[in-house]
Amino acid sequence: MLESVPNVSEGRDPVAIDSIAQALGNRGRVLDIHSDADHHRSVFTVVAEPDALIDSILDGIARAAELIDLRQHDGIHPRIGAADVVPIVPIDADQMELAREAALELGRRIGSELGLPVFLYADSGGGKRPAFFRQGGPAELQRRIDAGDVKPSFGPSHLDPRAGGVLVGARPLLIAFNIDLATGTLDDASAIAAAVRESGGGMRGVQALGLLLPASGRVQVSMNVIDIEAAPLAEVVDRVRELAARRGVDVGPSELVGLLPEAAVAPAAALGLAALPDDRVLELRL
Repeated sequence: MLESVPNVSEGRDPVAIDSIAQALGNRGRVLDIHSDADHHRSVFTVVAEPDALIDSILDGIARAAELIDLRQHDGIHPRIGAADVVPIVPIDADQMELAREAALELGRRIGSELGLPVFLYADSGGGKRPAFFRQGGPAELQRRIDAGDVKPSFGPSHLDPRAGGVLVGARPLLIAFNIDLATGTLDDASAIAAAVRESGGGMRGVQALGLLLPASGRVQVSMNVIDIEAAPLAEVVDRVRELAARRGVDVGPSELVGLLPEAAVAPAAALGLAALPDDRVLELRL
């Protein structure tokens, strides 16, 4: 069994989100759906055996391409596609080769059957991260393709006007985790994010952005912990709290996006969560 965590650029229309979930569930088992109106994004957690998972994800991407028009999209999360990023994840670390094979087959079929350009990332794309492709949005990505700086691995060389392209790759389990700031500004969140992320000299295996959520007015440090052994989640939360305190900023509640690997489980209070029920832990859901 493999896991996929499609990130889809729709977080506001419950009918569309449910329709995409139904398509993903045709052959796979949908364990979790996390939608956010400010990010204008939904994160689905799907598990199945490899062939069934590929069919399931294809159905979900096709439905997303039908329902989402990027030209009308205004969410704060960076994206290049209606089905923006589709990771294939081994639940057991020794199944990474199986995940790589599934990611390549999925990418090939997206390009040939759905006619969307596919860009390989993570373990499937020489270690490239989604930010490499997302910088500047779809228009900038198309310019880089036209200039020969970037080339799709599968599918056409032009982004679909409505649905864009799709990022596909095999990667290990990661944790998507947000921490709100009870006080402070976007500048504070951006400074904290810069100090905690690996690329800024912070914690190995941590990616982070500072975001302002316009609908609620909340300021947030949004993170992906891509190496859960090098950066235990409780230590990442402690580090954000420490950096906030140095700036005289109070930290608010945390938000888990998707499911938490069992290896990262810690007391809810240590993570800034009100509770951490069993159904939010991946292995216990399985």
